[in-house]
Amino acid sequence: MNLIDVVKADHKNANVEKLPNFKTGDTIEVHARIKEGEKSRIQVFKGTCISIKKSGDLNGHFRVRKMSSGIGVERVFPFHSPNVEKIIVLQKSKSRRSKLYYLRDRSGKSARIAIDYDRKN
Repeated sequence: MNLIDVVKADHKNANVEKLPNFKTGDTIEVHARIKEGEKSRIQVFKGTCISIKKSGDLNGHFRVRKMSSGIGVERVFPFHSPNVEKIIVLQKSKSRRSKLYYLRDRSGKSARIAIDYDRKN
C-alpha cells in the first residue's frame, strides 16, 4: 500500500456506502449539515441531479439544481463530504444524457424530465 492509498483511506467518509443509487435526472433530497457560528443544523436541498462526476472516486461529486423564487440555484456536493448526512431519491427519471446542463436555459414545461416508472434501482 503506497502513500496515496493511505491518504485516500484516511479521507474516505463512512456514509458513502449508505448513499442510494441515483442517476442524472433524478429528483433527490440532500440533507446537508450547515454550520452557523458555533451551532450546526441540517438543511434540506431538494432538486434535480444534473451531473455526476467520478461516483466511486474520492474526488467525485454531484450537482443538484432547483428553482427558488424563479431563480435557478445549483449546489455541488462531494460524495465523501462529512457534511452530507443522507440522500433520499424522491423521483426516478429517464435521462438520455449524463450531463443535463441544458436545463439551465429552460423553464416551465420544457424543463420537465420524463418519469421512469419501470426502473427498480
